[in-house]
Amino acid sequence: MEGGLVRLRETLDKLTPSEKRVAEYVLAHPEKMIQSSITRLAELSGGSAAAIIRLCKSLDFSGFQEFKLKVAGDFREDAQPAYTEITPHDSIENIVRCVSANNIQSIRDTLKILDPAAVERAVSALQRARRIHFYGVGASNLIAMDAEYKFLRINRMCFFSSDPHLQIISATGMDPKDVAVCISYSGETAETVSCMRHAKERSAITISITKPGRTTLSSMADIPLFITSTENEIRMGATASRIAQLNLIDILYLGVASGSYEKSLKHLEASRRAVNEVKRRR
Repeated sequence: MEGGLVRLRETLDKLTPSEKRVAEYVLAHPEKMIQSSITRLAELSGGSAAAIIRLCKSLDFSGFQEFKLKVAGDFREDAQPAYTEITPHDSIENIVRCVSANNIQSIRDTLKILDPAAVERAVSALQRARRIHFYGVGASNLIAMDAEYKFLRINRMCFFSSDPHLQIISATGMDPKDVAVCISYSGETAETVSCMRHAKERSAITISITKPGRTTLSSMADIPLFITSTENEIRMGATASRIAQLNLIDILYLGVASGSYEKSLKHLEASRRAVNEVKRRR
């Protein structure tokens, strides 16, 4: 069990002052936290037992013991997040190292918090869907486009648009046989939240892909999926988080393709031949 420190870092800005005091102490001293009772942790952090209980709920843990187990899993494996920033006039060698390390770390951290049972439910819903609608704006729009490309290759009826207004319009036409996949790292993007709301009003199955915590999007979704990455300063342009989102899309795509392997393979080969024919005619 792991992922306690990852969840803490991702939800820090949404915590109350008393919860944040405890969270910051745990991030700074994880080894002391896993050896403490709830009363002792309250004393060490300057918080209270009530704040610790609320913090556990904010992190979607069942209680203090699960919280300790998750943090202990991170601490034992010495796998605390190690994201690094480039500096002014940095060398290309260091940029190559930092960007690559951050992308790798983003996937590793996501694996700690990704619930296999939730992924299985999402794959099952996508397999049964009559139509799949992918929604996202900004950097998440590129993830939605990539998802449409992959699922079309295995003959799944999909919708994607780069226009946020068209996305909202399509959401109003969904029905219970459709699935909406809403992608927003913050979980608060207004246009994507609107798509989620309209999809739910039409009784479509909804899947969200967001950072951990109780965001508007994940709270509304039938199947919330979480990815993680620390985006700040010069990396705030959604770099490492984009890699984690693409990785999750690949997981969902291969899960669906594996469930109907022979049919998927046939459609993949047919689409490859069609594209190659066009290339040969150039």
